[in-house]
Amino acid sequence: MASFSLPTINDNPDGGWGPSSSNLPPQFKFKDIPYAPYAKTDKLGRFADWNDISGDNRPQNAAQAPGSGATRGGAGGGRRGRDGQPAFGSGTASAFAYFHVEDESSFSLVDNKASTVRRGGGMSRGRGGGRGGASYANRGMGQRGRGGFNAGRGGAQRGARRGWRDWERSGRNREASVAISPEWSMLEEVEFHRLAKLRLDVDEPEELGSYGRVYAWEKSYDRITTKNEQPLHLVDRIKYNTTTSDDPVIQELASKETATVYTTDVILSVLMCAPRSVYPWDIVIVREGNKLFLDKRDGGPFDTVTVNENAADPPQDPTAANPNNPNEKIVVPDTPSINSATSLSLEATYINQNFGFQSVIETPPPAPVDFSKPNPFYGPDETEPLASCGYRYRLFDLGVTEDENIKICVRTEVDAFSAGQGINPRLGQGLVTIRALNEFDPRAQGAGGAPDWRTKLDAQRGAVVATEMKNNSCKLAKWTVQSVLAGADLMKIGYISRANPRDNTRHVILSTTSTRPTDFAAQLNVSLANGWGIVRTVTDLCMKQPEGKYVLVKDPNKPVIRLYSVPLTAFTAEEDEDDVPFDGEELESAA
Repeated sequence: MASFSLPTINDNPDGGWGPSSSNLPPQFKFKDIPYAPYAKTDKLGRFADWNDISGDNRPQNAAQAPGSGATRGGAGGGRRGRDGQPAFGSGTASAFAYFHVEDESSFSLVDNKASTVRRGGGMSRGRGGGRGGASYANRGMGQRGRGGFNAGRGGAQRGARRGWRDWERSGRNREASVAISPEWSMLEEVEFHRLAKLRLDVDEPEELGSYGRVYAWEKSYDRITTKNEQPLHLVDRIKYNTTTSDDPVIQELASKETATVYTTDVILSVLMCAPRSVYPWDIVIVREGNKLFLDKRDGGPFDTVTVNENAADPPQDPTAANPNNPNEKIVVPDTPSINSATSLSLEATYINQNFGFQSVIETPPPAPVDFSKPNPFYGPDETEPLASCGYRYRLFDLGVTEDENIKICVRTEVDAFSAGQGINPRLGQGLVTIRALNEFDPRAQGAGGAPDWRTKLDAQRGAVVATEMKNNSCKLAKWTVQSVLAGADLMKIGYISRANPRDNTRHVILSTTSTRPTDFAAQLNVSLANGWGIVRTVTDLCMKQPEGKYVLVKDPNKPVIRLYSVPLTAFTAEEDEDDVPFDGEELESAA
């Protein structure tokens, strides 16, 4: 059995705390400890000033501490008192200096920035330091010198406070475009940086058929300026945006085994420009035998137009309660803000549709151009007038080698034709796509630093275009890809603003620009080869899976897309509910 012995206890016969100096153990005696002399006039303050670690100015003992009569000396480490005479004991060796004796050859400095030395008399707080000094603001938060506030290297102006109500800022989490069910199983996950490295060159497509009727572009809209702005009218026309599986022409082509993949230009442009997207989206993929159908959901993100998606501080919807304060009540406004993300998206969709309807000539001359077949979605019972729209079904070859037979059938759209040019709808000569950019309020949150169009659009159009290319990079890239897929000669872009920044119901047309889609793609740095590489990669991922239904989802907060396997009954309940007609009471309550 192990023995236990009590340690030796040294009592203090004087009645004080701790051992007395007479019976102090040998191991606790201060042996070989040098004595640092100091004068009686030296004021003992802090023992060391760790803010100053430069050169020979490190304090050697208490007499050199800041606040004492001995101030920092020169190269010899000499200390002088307030009267200029050498301090007592300044000539002795630095007995308390620390010397590291271990090998430091393996040590490497990671941060090579010069350390901040505070030479001022006091520590300044808040926005900046003194005339010749540095403060907290110089440590990456911006500094205030003689010329005012200047942003430091990597710092924010005026010293931004980080962590304050971060849950309210644009970096907060977004909700997914579709609710991920626990029954779904994730099959693949691909990061955007991997998608950006893909590349596939595709030859000119084959024309499978053209449907619909297009009107001539009204050339007077090319001469609109901010001085003779034109109002935007509400035009009642029908334009169809049917998903892939419900397209009767695609169903007929699929029955003939025309292609491997079937989709529309709206869906395909989102996939080809996926690395630019910030907002969430989802594509429903159905594999039937050796065929893939890329569909959209009714009411999903493909039916609306985004606004300032790529801005540093994009528009936001009303926020919920602070998650850090569960007792805080959620206050939902009765009328949502007209500058919220949802309201701006609906406003932009309304503007795009009506600008396309208004800017064409429906009354001859010139006469409209009819494609080879009529509109496939306009039934004989329809009485409302059709919008100017032409559908071109085109076949692209995605095969890498001659032995591969992977083709994609795309339904593309054009909105008008340019009168006075040689018109050949089959070859796409003279065809035009019409789009519109909208300005809501340059001073509102989410404007992305856009200049005032009424003052800058005529004189400094380049600045306006550059800002829109930065704030709406994904939207402009999708429009350009759609125009290239449709084989359009020109793309007309209208600049439309609110008549009053506080009213989102009245708009005016300030200007219109015309550009070739291929040239605009080069300005936007849009690579069609990269887009086709993404499409081929997604096709290969889906063709490895068995027959069934899948969903390709863009993560709402990360640059990642994920492929999920979903039941065949997924999304059918939503469509059945949408197809149920309103009765009288429901219609009245909805109104």
